Amino acid sequence: MNPTLWPRLLPPPQRYAALGEPYLVPVATTPLPEVRLVHANVALAAELGFDPALLETPAFVSLMAGNAGWPGYPTVSSAYAGHQFGVYVPRLGDGRAHFIAELAAENGQRWELQLKGSGRTPWSRFGDGRAVLRASIREYLACEAMHALGVPTTRALALVASPEPVQRETLETAAVVCRAAPSFVRFGHFEYFYYLDQHARLAPLADHVITAHFPQFADRADRYSAWLGEVIERTARLMAAWQSLGFVHGVMNTDNFSILGLTLDYGPYGFMDAFDARRVFNHTDETGHYAYDRQPFIGHWNCARLLQATLPLLADDAERAVEIATALLDRYAGAFNAEMLRRWRAKLGLRQARAEDSELINRFLDLLHRSRADFPRAFRWLSEVRSADETAPRLRDWIADPAAFDAWLADYRVRLRAEHSDDEARAAAMNAVNPKYVLRNHLAQRAIERAQGGDFSEVARLFELLRRPYDEQPGMEAYAEPPAPDAVPVELSCSS
Repeated sequence: MNPTLWPRLLPPPQRYAALGEPYLVPVATTPLPEVRLVHANVALAAELGFDPALLETPAFVSLMAGNAGWPGYPTVSSAYAGHQFGVYVPRLGDGRAHFIAELAAENGQRWELQLKGSGRTPWSRFGDGRAVLRASIREYLACEAMHALGVPTTRALALVASPEPVQRETLETAAVVCRAAPSFVRFGHFEYFYYLDQHARLAPLADHVITAHFPQFADRADRYSAWLGEVIERTARLMAAWQSLGFVHGVMNTDNFSILGLTLDYGPYGFMDAFDARRVFNHTDETGHYAYDRQPFIGHWNCARLLQATLPLLADDAERAVEIATALLDRYAGAFNAEMLRRWRAKLGLRQARAEDSELINRFLDLLHRSRADFPRAFRWLSEVRSADETAPRLRDWIADPAAFDAWLADYRVRLRAEHSDDEARAAAMNAVNPKYVLRNHLAQRAIERAQGGDFSEVARLFELLRRPYDEQPGMEAYAEPPAPDAVPVELSCSS
């Protein structure tokens, strides 16, 4: 590998890897046989500084598989803990993930590259350190779909596959996703050292995060509380983004929550077709712990766990630290409510903020919930409503209680007329925030089944489609349809 052809590594003092042990440990990846490139993200590669000519070379594929290392960078994995379904688990860590590089992009943005599925690490426990093609396709597509929707998220640079067998619920084949993010530090990284009573380890980790990613707070005497307040508000706004898109994460453990407020670790996630406020996508979540309507609460609960783990940074006096943490946590509700209302108003095409908006929004959501109406299409079709035209929109045919919908629609039209809504401009604005195309599970499953047969073309087609989720894209209308009524639901679990 010629290092001059590859993006520039961050200098060692700036790297996360410079923290060294016990935050991270050097650990080699485990090579895979007969690796093939399933797909490479050309746009992200360019942003990172890759020469496009490199993307299909053996050297690039070997790097993305973990079969070769990046010159000048030690491959490492990190230690973290976390609350899983409300229960603290003290030793999780990067069980099947390796950091392979930390880059300085031309625009000054810093990036970390991490392989997922690249072999065992000290935190693999009884796992094999591998990822399967099925789950890797889901993560690869979801990262870029969410990015195109404007949701903070980790990104995906490349996906490679191997015929090596991997046992999950059935025998499958291996794959590796190369994920990219400014940082992969999680809430659980801080929990790890707090619950080990290694409180002196918290400050170096926090100082790295602040210096690298929150430099506006670095010189402040109250830098830890200022930083944590920003993390809490980012998390709250992320929860609002998920809710507005009908996105269900599936496993909102604290070890899956990013310190930067990014969507992290796509497992049994889903974008809802039929709207159900109690919808879960992880079939093992029998109690609905991480259901759609609980996501805002779980986000708040997870922030409380982060504040608990960082109490030693907030004040030497325990009571004073709790006071500061309580005040910081109180910022979550305000940030969430403001962002949630902003997003719902935009989805309904409301330009002005009015006191009665919450009632109007909630009545509409209740109609969708009781009708199990298709979530993406319902908002997209709502843009067809005209403020002065009493013609029934086609959305009405999908509502179980037409009389209730008519009453709501009358109030909605009054609201639109009150702010002198321009129908055409409003429709364009609504279609710019209500996607026509989302990564529905049946679409991902079709791409998976074809890829398992050696045909990666549907992965590429979906990837390109989802890069422009708000555009009409003539000829692709079938991808905006919900699954057929008689379609067998896709079963998802943590192995997904």
